[in-house]
Amino acid sequence: MSFTFFTDRNLGHKFPHILRAAGLHVEEHDDHFGPTTSDVEWIAEVAARNWISVSRDERIRYKPNERAAVFAAELGLVLVIGNATHPELADNFVRTIGPITNFLSRQRAPFIAKVYRPSPKDIARNPQAPGRIDLWLD
Repeated sequence: MSFTFFTDRNLGHKFPHILRAAGLHVEEHDDHFGPTTSDVEWIAEVAARNWISVSRDERIRYKPNERAAVFAAELGLVLVIGNATHPELADNFVRTIGPITNFLSRQRAPFIAKVYRPSPKDIARNPQAPGRIDLWLD
């Protein structure tokens, strides 16, 4: 099963570029929406297209209108988290694509999940260690 990943504006242009270079199908926010498009508006459109949204906005849990929009539109939202640069987050996303696609194949939208980076101990054992994806809200 293949997925189209929609990257939120807060991930810039390097993040989607790295995903595309790895062979993933990616749509960028700025290719479809203007800079003043509300999150509620693009959430509905992305969900209607059956894309998986990727964002760095962990605060969405505390934004009732945006959180409600995710669930009303039946969006699958994946948050990349951690104190890292966009390229580091993108590299981890690519290394973790197996667990991510397995998760997406099993989990029906709407949901919010988080992609974590591997622990320092895992990286010491294997510098190319994948992270993990966990369901946050459904």
